[in-house]
Amino acid sequence: MKHILNRLINHEHISKEEAKRVLVNISMGEYNQSQIASFLTVYMMRSITTNELEGFRDALLELCLAVDFSEYNTIDLCGTGGDGKDTFNISTLASFITAGAGVNVTKHGNYGVSSVSGSSNVLEHLGVAFTNDSGFLERCLENAGICILHAPLFHPAMKNVAPIRRELGVKTFFNMLGPMVNPAFPKNQLVGVFSLELARLYGYLYQNTDKNFTILHALDGYDEISLTCDTKVISNGMETMISPEDFGVQQIKQSDIFGGNTIKEAADIFVNILEGNGTKAQNNVVCANAAMAIATVKGTSISDGFEAAKASLASGEALKRLQTLITLSA
Repeated sequence: MKHILNRLINHEHISKEEAKRVLVNISMGEYNQSQIASFLTVYMMRSITTNELEGFRDALLELCLAVDFSEYNTIDLCGTGGDGKDTFNISTLASFITAGAGVNVTKHGNYGVSSVSGSSNVLEHLGVAFTNDSGFLERCLENAGICILHAPLFHPAMKNVAPIRRELGVKTFFNMLGPMVNPAFPKNQLVGVFSLELARLYGYLYQNTDKNFTILHALDGYDEISLTCDTKVISNGMETMISPEDFGVQQIKQSDIFGGNTIKEAADIFVNILEGNGTKAQNNVVCANAAMAIATVKGTSISDGFEAAKASLASGEALKRLQTLITLSA
């Protein structure tokens, strides 16, 4: 690691194979915490290369506890986090709305590191159990159309990194990796990223796979469709810009999608929206993101996806999906 750190500090890059080997060695406990922290810190201070990101991704996918739900044609809705915007759990809510619209979801998530409440914080607070038991997860898919893949249970090799990430409390390249290393290897992916540069890196890497994908980056920095401005969209063979008007709604303010100051506040917002008591802005933003997931899987228009998402929320189908997971978890 000393040799790698010296090269990185001297503004050199490492190869895909070297990047992969470093993460494998971290998983095997070959480096001390100071070395790992230094390695993470380097990538907060300079851009990551495509080869480095690909090597890190390949290592985590190789080391993960994989589950096979390919027959369900699932999608993962996952953001990188790290945008510093403190929104409520938009992509997780959109996951339940997507499931309520009849699209199966394998949701990969984790506790918040740089935010008050990650998807796992909220779902755990609400009584959803986390497990890597494939039989239980398949029952969730069968009965609710969604299962929750809590990242630490599927990436045990990264147990040496988790406490360091928590202590640092800022985004690291593991934020970049989260959406790429879903252990169910879903055929479809809706991913939000915190920078335009990362959107292009993701686009390049995904185009070299057989994944059906849509990448989102709001131009004012959100790792999802925020409806506070236009959003860059990169998908299989296409790049475009979408605006709130494309969903037939008005632009909203950042304060409209604030997520609260505690996990309990975030969970209260979460349930309030699913129960049909969200504000117009909250409803529109979760349905816009769900619309992109639905359109990605079904190949429909954005407006058709948005109508399907609104129907899922208004009919209570999205809420039923959460209630089913909680019941199965009891």
